[in-house]
Amino acid sequence: MKRKSLAVLLVSVLTMSILLTACGSSNAGDTAVDFSAGLVTDIGGIDDKSFNQGTWEGLEVFSEKTGADINYLQSEEDADYEPNLSAFADEGADLIVAPGFLFQDAMKEASSNFPEQNFLVIDTVVDAPNVASALFAEHEGSFLVGAAAALKAQEAGKDTVGFIGGVDSEAIQKFEAGFEAGVSAVDSNMNILIEYAGAFDNAQTGQALAARMYDQGAYAIYHAAGGTGNGLIREARERRANGEDVWAIGVDRDQYEDGIYDGDKSAVLTSMLKRVDTASYEVAKLTLDGEFPGGELLTFDLANEGVALPENNPNLSDEIVEKVQEFIPQITSGELEISPVPLRVQEEE
Repeated sequence: MKRKSLAVLLVSVLTMSILLTACGSSNAGDTAVDFSAGLVTDIGGIDDKSFNQGTWEGLEVFSEKTGADINYLQSEEDADYEPNLSAFADEGADLIVAPGFLFQDAMKEASSNFPEQNFLVIDTVVDAPNVASALFAEHEGSFLVGAAAALKAQEAGKDTVGFIGGVDSEAIQKFEAGFEAGVSAVDSNMNILIEYAGAFDNAQTGQALAARMYDQGAYAIYHAAGGTGNGLIREARERRANGEDVWAIGVDRDQYEDGIYDGDKSAVLTSMLKRVDTASYEVAKLTLDGEFPGGELLTFDLANEGVALPENNPNLSDEIVEKVQEFIPQITSGELEISPVPLRVQEEE
């Protein structure tokens, strides 16, 4: 597979006011191009406020700019992945998108069965000439929110932070590893609580884990758990509304709005932006332009702003933001190397 570092054109994502509940489409009337893209979600759903939703928002922007038709199919179980991919292929979609490493086997099968169709898979690699694979340096972006969490905890006189993952896998361990490294770069003695929910679509479990970790002294908790992470944000929101000084840290999208309570306050300290919207937008645009990057591995990292902090961080002081940003050139230059493997896994090996 060819490796290509994609020069990312960042776009301002304009969210449609209504997300379609089953299978949606959008076009720009008389300016519409003859192009269609289909997104297959994992079981977290299109409105998970995270990974699936972010990927869909990239296609929404693409549709708004070009008038292309976009649709999605929401998977209710893992067994739906391949049939849903095949359904878009049967319809002749110009680009079929699958966000998440859980799609690896289904994508291999669908791309083999439909060699004339173009596919994009995010967070895993499928070595096929009609598949573009997009990977992210989640450990680099997670380092930044780890540093922010530690600095905020120090400011409050706290010594413990936490991480909640969805499924314990190499893909999610990259978030854990980066967060851990960022915390340790600020304070190597700070405690880091680690929990995995075993699911990306269970907000109730996410809230229960968050409650336990806050009770154990966690000041700020970062999640990489998709819809499960909504439970973390709910728990942080409820606790802050009751006067407790705790924080949640979002992922994939800027989740500040998800943490709103008491009018305009938010329980979300900051978020690690994983620009899945940029990936879906860019590959759709390349495909429309006749430049589909089939067989290529596209990398999104701090250097091309594929991972980043939000532009605005109301709950972080300017001093903390400046200190966090000082790490960026160290990482992009290679001076500071961040392992994508958590310490607990390294120790097991």
